[in-house]
Amino acid sequence: MRLKSRSKSKTRSRFQLGDVFKKHLLAFFSPWLHLDWFLLLLVVGLTIFGGLTILSTELYEQLDRGYQHWLIGGVGLAISLTIARCPYQVLLKWHWLTYALTNLSLIAVMVNGVTANGAQSWITIGGFNVQPSEFAKVGVIITLAALLHNKDTANLGAVIRTLAITAVPWTLIFLQPDLGTSLVFGVITIAMLYWANANPGWLLLLLSPLISAILYHVYLPAWIIFAIAMIAIAWLTLPMKLLSSLIALGINCAAVELGNIFWGLLKDYQKDRLILFLDPEKDPLGGGYHLIQSRIAIGAGGMWGQGFNHGTQTQLNFIPEQHTDFIFSAVGEEWGFIGSVLLLLVFWLICVRLVLIATRAKDNFGSLLAIGILAMIVFPVIVNISMTIGLAPITGIPLPWMSYGRSALLSNFIAIGLVQSVVNHASQKKRKDYFLG
Repeated sequence: MRLKSRSKSKTRSRFQLGDVFKKHLLAFFSPWLHLDWFLLLLVVGLTIFGGLTILSTELYEQLDRGYQHWLIGGVGLAISLTIARCPYQVLLKWHWLTYALTNLSLIAVMVNGVTANGAQSWITIGGFNVQPSEFAKVGVIITLAALLHNKDTANLGAVIRTLAITAVPWTLIFLQPDLGTSLVFGVITIAMLYWANANPGWLLLLLSPLISAILYHVYLPAWIIFAIAMIAIAWLTLPMKLLSSLIALGINCAAVELGNIFWGLLKDYQKDRLILFLDPEKDPLGGGYHLIQSRIAIGAGGMWGQGFNHGTQTQLNFIPEQHTDFIFSAVGEEWGFIGSVLLLLVFWLICVRLVLIATRAKDNFGSLLAIGILAMIVFPVIVNISMTIGLAPITGIPLPWMSYGRSALLSNFIAIGLVQSVVNHASQKKRKDYFLG
């Protein structure tokens, strides 16, 4: 009987130890139990696939950018999970500090930055080149979300104040010059203002100078129709109807001349990027070379692709910067139409999850964060893929989680961490909606 009692005691002790272990294990993982794991899985999958594709572009160069991509992705994932467990509402108290740090980092680049590919966009920290403009996108999203979450954007003054605040980092980035990132800033601002219920007519008026400058030089009758439409929108949506309509007409007329001045300020390589996509054969060995080779590579992929590490254009290094801006051409050549469509499907699913999070966030601040990050992701995806197939100018915008770039990859993971925090700290009912939606 004594031996039997000892056996029962040992068994009970084991059960108790097991329960304690489970309790501690559950306590450790509890901060992440309510994440959007599907979204996180999609992002991690893209990062892994991006590293493989980068390795494929460097098969004969024996470089390690693909492994670096995975390493930075791992660091980014750790940062993302750390952010996800912290309440995102804390950022409301620190949004002005975030804004100040964002601008100071951009000023530091202007003062002591590293120039590459015609732009002074990097600064050296600890032996690594860091691109502050990538992190500035997240900083501006946080700032705008904090400013707009309790403001009535039906008030024109609130919209103007928002634009003025965004103008500072936008100008600093534009002066680097980094045209691609400055466009991303514009899209983020417009998207967040729209989500904050700003009048769509006002947003169209904001975009009208750019559209006018393009239409005037493309098709004059279309510009006249557009200018009349802007006058009508100003009359219907703005105070002091007559004066506002005249100002709208004057701005659209001035945009034409300003467009000419702006064109004269651009460097030759920037001009080539903007116009040669229409007819790259005009300079097949210069500005049009990237696009010609990219389209050849994507076309050579056919339906199913030539297979991993078997794309001739990719393996023989016909496409410059293929590991960064032109990574999609490697996907098209090696994985074909089917692989490209599957990649687009993954990006579409990420966007769907972000929209779902934005519509079901428990407060306006979280909703605006999600929409800003959606704009930060979807615009580069559209522009990057479009430029590799000849539907948009070459602007140097990387493909999120796919292109090689330490700063861009980290900033994208930080953005996902913020979105995960919105999900993780939602109410129980809202959290159920995320996964049932």
